[in-house]
Amino acid sequence: MPNLSCFLRAAPALLLTATLGAATPAFAALPPAVDGQALPSLAPMLEKVTPAVVNIASKTTVAIRNPYFDDPVFRRFFGIPNTPQERVQQSLGSGVIVDAAKGYVLTNNHVVAGADDITVTLADGRAVKAKMLGTDPDTDLAVLQIPAERLTALPVADSSKLRVGDFVVAIGEPFGLGQTVTSGIVSALGRSGLRGAGYQNFIQTDASINPGNSGGPLVNLRGELVGINSMIYSPSGGNVGIGFAIPSNLAVDVMRQLVTTGEVKRGVLGVEAQDVTPELARMLALKDQRGAVVTRVRARTPAESAGLKPGDVIVSLDGKPVGTAQDLYNIEGLTAPGASVAVGVVRDGQPLTITTALKASEVRLVKGDTLDKRLAGVQFADVDDNLRRQGIGGVSIARIAEDSRAYRNGLRVGDIIVALNRRDLVGVDDFSRLLATHPRQLMFTLLRGDEAYYLLLQ
Repeated sequence: MPNLSCFLRAAPALLLTATLGAATPAFAALPPAVDGQALPSLAPMLEKVTPAVVNIASKTTVAIRNPYFDDPVFRRFFGIPNTPQERVQQSLGSGVIVDAAKGYVLTNNHVVAGADDITVTLADGRAVKAKMLGTDPDTDLAVLQIPAERLTALPVADSSKLRVGDFVVAIGEPFGLGQTVTSGIVSALGRSGLRGAGYQNFIQTDASINPGNSGGPLVNLRGELVGINSMIYSPSGGNVGIGFAIPSNLAVDVMRQLVTTGEVKRGVLGVEAQDVTPELARMLALKDQRGAVVTRVRARTPAESAGLKPGDVIVSLDGKPVGTAQDLYNIEGLTAPGASVAVGVVRDGQPLTITTALKASEVRLVKGDTLDKRLAGVQFADVDDNLRRQGIGGVSIARIAEDSRAYRNGLRVGDIIVALNRRDLVGVDDFSRLLATHPRQLMFTLLRGDEAYYLLLQ
């Protein structure tokens, strides 16, 4: 047992030390001013910004397939009702109000993907239901609308004027702790080549971004929105000072298109390409192992009209260097349709420049009731090029009516159906051919975010 008398003898000295520290705050804390100038603080700026930052909680009902529950004998023996087995998946994230008059909230697509119930909690504690206006998985953005009552919106800055070294502040609700502010600098601009992301033009920052920060704002020291916090790079899963935000210019353009048309149009050159390998570099007489080798030129595209050919190596597009096939798709996808662009090409070892105008991307929509009456109220589309480059085929859910049979069974906008009745899908044509055989049941294998599910249409 510890010697109590020894502790009591030492206590006055400890008390004296603590008392002296408390009695001399001038030596323990920063002064309020230096040479008559107040010390800098982010507090005045944050008082204006934080009312525009919201917490987003979403719930998604996911149907679960159990092979035993699919067996009618098993159901009858154990008295299991003939109803779909479901579980509720919850997601937490952040968002930012960008239009107080209309109640528009910007967030990440992965925060609300497939959700059938979205609750937005404002900084003053009010909790309101949100309506999904549109999503764009390729840029990981979504637009919500909430009742426009006593809202504060964040002014939007021109993100193209950001410079490496500018101070920035990230705001969100990491780990559900409540509104949290972290600060840092812009570490890099125009980051791309990140695995698993769609079109990439990220702001990199060392401001701490953690789970729950997704969808929250990245602001400059004037309290203006410069980015939407989206993802982190972390070998361990925790913050290591490498976070990424979607530039505000890109986010606002996507929001404008989603609000006005419900979809996002992107520039398309019309080629399929692959990276330059050492073998290809030798075969094509290239000086450098960089660029995107054209493997196919699609019919009736700007690439065909401009005379691009298989074997051409694209080394730049619209003045931006192309080092890989991903660079090429990224640049064309972030370029406005109709824009005139210069395509830097190496052909037969000789450089040349071809000028053409990108066309708007086209999404082929197929109504579900034309394929199968059980799919009435659903519109399907081919998966985009980004997923195809990752080896994922199938059809995506472009639109779905909330009173449809498919919605009641758990299908949601943004879901990717990769197989029907365990048969892999390539695209809409493949999907149509399988449905034309009039299968008795429809069991979808679908991707939602980073997870895969079975969904049986009852």
